[in-house]
Amino acid sequence: MKSMDRRTFLRKTTSASAGVVVGQSVMAKPSKQFSLNDKINIAVIGIRSRGKDHYRALAKIPGVRIAVLCDIDQRLFPEAVKEVEGLTGYKPKTVNDYHEVLSDDDIDAVSIATPNHWHALQTIWACQAGKDVYVEKPVSHTIVEGRKMVEAARKYGRVVQTGTQARSSIATLKAMEFITGDGLGEIYMTKGLCLKPRGSIGHVNNSEIPDGVNWDAFLGPAPYRPFNMNRFHYKWHWFWDTGNSDLGNQGIHQADIGRWALAKYTHPVRIQGIGNYFIWDSDQETPNIQMLEFEYEDGTILQFEVRGLGTNAEAGLRIGNLIFGSKGWMSMASEEVGKCQTFYSDINLMESGFSSYKEEPGPVFTSGDPETSDSVLNHFNNFIECVRSRRWQDLSADILEGHLSSSLCHLGNIACRLNRTLKFNPHAEAFVDDKEADSYLSKNYRSPYNLPQQV
Repeated sequence: MKSMDRRTFLRKTTSASAGVVVGQSVMAKPSKQFSLNDKINIAVIGIRSRGKDHYRALAKIPGVRIAVLCDIDQRLFPEAVKEVEGLTGYKPKTVNDYHEVLSDDDIDAVSIATPNHWHALQTIWACQAGKDVYVEKPVSHTIVEGRKMVEAARKYGRVVQTGTQARSSIATLKAMEFITGDGLGEIYMTKGLCLKPRGSIGHVNNSEIPDGVNWDAFLGPAPYRPFNMNRFHYKWHWFWDTGNSDLGNQGIHQADIGRWALAKYTHPVRIQGIGNYFIWDSDQETPNIQMLEFEYEDGTILQFEVRGLGTNAEAGLRIGNLIFGSKGWMSMASEEVGKCQTFYSDINLMESGFSSYKEEPGPVFTSGDPETSDSVLNHFNNFIECVRSRRWQDLSADILEGHLSSSLCHLGNIACRLNRTLKFNPHAEAFVDDKEADSYLSKNYRSPYNLPQQV
C-alpha cells in the first residue's frame, strides 16, 4: 500500500491524536499579512559559521531585509556587518542579547544558527513572541525539546522551517519523485553515510573568558563550566552538553533523506547502535565511529554509519544515501554534489545465484542549472514564500519533519551510549519499560534557561 504524501501527512497532523502530533493551531495574536511590496525583516542569530550562509542567502532574496545580527561574541560583528553592507547596501543593527530581538516588534522572523543546545528555547521563545523561525539542524538537543517546538509552532500559528536544505535540492527532489513513482519498486531499506574523517581536538586547559564573549549566554541551558576553547566555536559539537556527535551534525541530513525515501512519518520501534571514540586521546566525549539500525513497525529498515577516521567510500559516496528497492537501488550524493545514480537489478536472474546476477544503470538525476541548484537559497526562498502566504503546510521541511529526523539522531546516540537494543513507542515518544533510556529523552536545564512545561 502506498504511503500518504508529505502534504497529506502535514494536513492530518493538525487533528490527529496527542503524543504523535499536536492539536489545531491556536494563535496568540493575528499574524502579520505581507503584500508583495512589504519588506520582511529578519534577525540572524549566530553569525560565526553557518550564520554566514544564512545572511548570504537571505541577501539574495527580494523583499527581505537583514535587520539584525545577533551573537554572544561581539568580536564577530565588524566583519559580518561589513559583508552584509556589501551585499545589501545597508548596515544591519547588532545586538548581543537575543531577548532584544524577541522584544523588537519590527522583526518578523529569526534565522537561528546557534549551537544545538539552544535551538529549542530560541525557537519556542520566537514563536511565543509572534515571529516565524528558520532553525538549523538538528532542530533539538533532545526528543522532548523537539516535541515542544512542534507544539509551539502550531499553537502560535508560526512558520517554522528546519535547516535540512537537501529537501530543496533539485537533484534530490527529482530522485524522490522517481522513488515515490515506483521507480525503484518497494523500498525496504535505506542507508545514510557520514564518512567524514576528523582529527583530534586534543586536550585544552580552561582559560579566561575572551573580551567581548558572553560565556554565560553561550552556555545558556547547559551546565556551567569554565571557559574552554575546546567547548567553544564549532568544537562544541563533540560534547554532550551542547552537541549531538557527527550523527547530529552532518548525519542529520542523510537521516532525513533516508526517512523521506522510506516515506516514514513516525518514529522507529527498535533501535540498535554501537559506537565509540577511537584512536585519538582528546577532550571529545561523542563517538567518532557509529553503526546504527532503526526498524519501523512494518519491518522496513534505516541504517546509518558515522566513520570519523580514515575509511573507504561506499558505492562512491562519503556523504550521502543508498536507497534499496525491489527493482534496484540508488546512490544519492549529498546536496553539495547533487547527483543521484540509479541501478536496476535483473530480479529474474537472482534465483540462479550470484554468479548470474546483473545490474544495468538507470536514470541519473542532477541539479542542472547552477542558478537554480543552490539548495540553501532554494530552502530560504521556500521559507520566505511561506512567511508571506502564512501556509506552513507548504514548507519543504516543516518543524515536524525536523523533529522526526532529529529524533533519529537522538535515538541512535542513546542506543550507542547504553550499548544495547532499545524498543520505542512512537505514539508515547518514550521507550518501552526502560526508565534508564527514558532519562535521555530530556535533560536538566540551568536556571533561568528552562524549557517550559506548557508552551
